[in-house]
Amino acid sequence: MHTDALAHVYASSLFELAEEAGGLEKIVEVGQELAQLCDLTRTQPAFAEFLASPIIEKHKRSAVLGRIFRDRVTDLMLRFLLVLNAKGRLGHLAAIGAAYDQMVQEAHGRIEVDVYTAAPVGDRELRRIGDRIREVMAREPVLHACTDESMLGGLTLRIGDQLLDGSVATRLRRFKQNLMTAGASTIRDRFSQIIDEGGEV
Repeated sequence: MHTDALAHVYASSLFELAEEAGGLEKIVEVGQELAQLCDLTRTQPAFAEFLASPIIEKHKRSAVLGRIFRDRVTDLMLRFLLVLNAKGRLGHLAAIGAAYDQMVQEAHGRIEVDVYTAAPVGDRELRRIGDRIREVMAREPVLHACTDESMLGGLTLRIGDQLLDGSVATRLRRFKQNLMTAGASTIRDRFSQIIDEGGEV
């Protein structure tokens, strides 16, 4: 999931509070709680609707959140949920969770990378890709292999919000564009050079 500026603001606030409360250990604990809550929104549509519904009054939702999560999550996480509720931002919980996870990965010196290929990639090739990313970015990649049957070949990497497209379709498109611009004149020049030198085409 790609995160927006609003999600980053709330995730950053939670990250800083967790760091103040207990350093990296607390950051990880809160991150696990947040991930579990995000899983609930994905697997339990009724819960997701309860969080995002504009019909439910905020004070009533706060009371329900307190009854459900008190003594089941850290006090920091419960207070964070109540703040999100007061601001009408509980519907952004999944995006906030994704942004927080990204910050945790960065704190561990890791980076999430989605690897898209036309066919399933083997462990050996995946390790080679990981080694190359590690060499270039000086960070530990966490690779997620994804198959996209619409690709002709090659691979595409998504690192955070960046898309590095090395697919065959993209290379062919670039080749065509180059050929239609500078490529045609280059071919004519090369042809003339060969003729002048008496060589074969």
